[in-house]
Amino acid sequence: MSKYSRRAMRTTVLAMLLAALAAEPALSQGRSASSAVDLARAAGSLQPGEWVWAPEIAPSGPVLIYVNLSDQRATVYRNGVRIGVSTISSGKPGHETPTGVFTILQKDARHHSTTYNNAPMFYMERLTWDGVALHAGGLPGFPESHGCVHLPLQFARLLYGATDFSVTVVIAGDAARHVGAVPAGVVAPFAAGGRPVEPLPLNVPWRWTPEQAADGPTTVIVSKVDQIAVVLRNGIEIGRSAIALDDYDGEVHVLTLSASADGAQRWLYAGLPGREAEAGAELSAAMLGRLRAPHPFYVQVRDSLKPGDTVVITPAPIGAGSVGRALTVMDALDEPTVAP
Repeated sequence: MSKYSRRAMRTTVLAMLLAALAAEPALSQGRSASSAVDLARAAGSLQPGEWVWAPEIAPSGPVLIYVNLSDQRATVYRNGVRIGVSTISSGKPGHETPTGVFTILQKDARHHSTTYNNAPMFYMERLTWDGVALHAGGLPGFPESHGCVHLPLQFARLLYGATDFSVTVVIAGDAARHVGAVPAGVVAPFAAGGRPVEPLPLNVPWRWTPEQAADGPTTVIVSKVDQIAVVLRNGIEIGRSAIALDDYDGEVHVLTLSASADGAQRWLYAGLPGREAEAGAELSAAMLGRLRAPHPFYVQVRDSLKPGDTVVITPAPIGAGSVGRALTVMDALDEPTVAP
């Protein structure tokens, strides 16, 4: 290579570096893209590259990923409860991301494309053997991939750590026309196998079908606005009831059932981000008395719960919105673009 070519290359690299610095003057790791917000509000206001992750809301259970091409969002559910939302970039015209129900076939944290010039595809989770996957990638605010679902790097890393093989991934919607997808909500709109969840008929006050899932972690979702409780075991809905809850503080609370050495059971608050001070506090009898439900349903739920199970009390509706509070919306540039 001649000295003129080397000089031109150095000049080009320097110009690209200066342009990048001018476009993003504060590229510090962990930088907040905006102030702390509730996940319920964040879901609809995320900007390209932003995401929210709240694993404390459902610490265990099967994971389901719902990719909505219409609004370019990925929603992660664990034990049927929403724990994360991220912006995405799906396939561009001519390379549209396929819709359907998929499972994770392969995982590779440091994968490189064998088709597109060895391009990095960090935290790759393969959905099809012909090249469609979830992985970290560009997020310009519109579909621009060759068919894969691009995620922010840090979100892709967290998701990679939360999934295993055979996790269900539902992809729906139309990126070009922005129609045709089921809205994501507090409770997963699909069961673990991708089958839509049936709502409670209006003329039925409660239902209890524990045979749908014989064992596994249980999460009870209580919606203050809907005045409905939904019981999920191992990510599958096993019960639903109309309830009455005299609590309008507008906050989300997560409680975990704990057992002391003498066998007594207590409900303890989990310290969600922004509410660390209430971690470990016991739910008072007065607060518990504010929740009223049909007695047969209450007895069934009470007898099915075991230490480690959780209750999520949210102001968001069951069928739309999100669970969470005081969570920082993080930017895609929280980690260097070179995989660790």
